[in-house]
Amino acid sequence: QVHLVESGGGLVQAGGSLRLSCLASGSVSSINAMGWYYQAPGKQRELVATITSTGSTNYADSVKGRFTISRDNAKKTVYLQMNSLKPEDTAVYYCNAGVAVPTDPYRYFQVWGQGNLVTVSS
Repeated sequence: QVHLVESGGGLVQAGGSLRLSCLASGSVSSINAMGWYYQAPGKQRELVATITSTGSTNYADSVKGRFTISRDNAKKTVYLQMNSLKPEDTAVYYCNAGVAVPTDPYRYFQVWGQGNLVTVSS
């Protein structure tokens, strides 16, 4: 089985910073795109940022210039550095990855992390 294990959420004041991490654990042969999504109370899950296996990135307009996504392929980990946080960034943040396993190395399936609450106080 493959799991995405998130860490790094918490409570921060507006203007502060947090760094989220997400480790792909289990029997993983390769990972293609990885990303972060957030879901605010009463709202649908939305894209925050994605990064391909070669490092190309994409961001939601609301976080451009404030958030940075990165990955360490050797560690099977994706990060989200969040700066200049705003109260409207408060949400549960989920990581996502397209993962292949050794027994079926050419088929990628989507895996989600457990979610990590980020609360930004004003």
